Amino acid sequence: MKVCNPFLLGLLFVAAYGPIAAPAQTEPGVQSKYLQVIVEYTKPDKGGLTHDKTETALAEAMRRAKFPIRYTGYTAMTGKPRSTYISRFDSFEDLQKAFGAVASPEIDRLTYVDGQNLEDSKSLIFKSLPDLSYHSISPGPKQRVMEANVFLVKPGHAKDFEELVKRVKAIDDKIGSSSHWGAYRILYGEAAGSYALLTSSTTTADIDTRLGEDPRFQAAVGEEENKKLDELRAASIESSHREIYVANPAQSYVPDDWTQADPFWKLKGAGAAAPKPAAAEKKP
Repeated sequence: MKVCNPFLLGLLFVAAYGPIAAPAQTEPGVQSKYLQVIVEYTKPDKGGLTHDKTETALAEAMRRAKFPIRYTGYTAMTGKPRSTYISRFDSFEDLQKAFGAVASPEIDRLTYVDGQNLEDSKSLIFKSLPDLSYHSISPGPKQRVMEANVFLVKPGHAKDFEELVKRVKAIDDKIGSSSHWGAYRILYGEAAGSYALLTSSTTTADIDTRLGEDPRFQAAVGEEENKKLDELRAASIESSHREIYVANPAQSYVPDDWTQADPFWKLKGAGAAAPKPAAAEKKP
């Protein structure tokens, strides 16, 4: 994960879903104001354990430097192979202070080494939308799966999209659905009008449970309401896609209480140094 000052990169640095710059919270309904997401696409022969090794070394260096922003690393189960990192913050001033508090040559070196594994990367910042969220669950050590529903909303149709989500929330309430998500709108790094609904789970079996509720949802909608939902979808959504991610402890920098609560988060091979970049070959 890159550790560059986001303000020097045009505010394009952050990780997505997971720890925040404060102690982890487990109660429902708590959402930080902003969400930072970094996506790294590895080279064909530089993923898996190779990427894990450099990310583990970087996380350990950040821990030694007492870097205040924590993050969770995820491996994509769907779409193009990639790693995604998520963190949260409540003000850009706090974010700036966090990056200004730590200056580490070791972190700079490890960031460069890790960059040799990458084919491409992108950084995003989202703003939390509590009104569109539904029984949002804050990050915790037992949550190891994340679903992302991403929507590109047509210009001028944000209100239609918001009405659509609120109507879906009302139907979920009616049937007592187990669904839950945190809603976010893009601020930096992606097309304006991008929204993300993020759902955290303890296991992928939770996905089966939610999908099994679809017949109940359809039965509760009714013909008139279903027509209204279709109209709102057509009016507001340009495109959409869904992705599944699983937590990767080897690429995460989580709060200490997470590792104490669950051995899953303890870094394997922690303390092992990442390889130094090869020296440039001297010309004769």
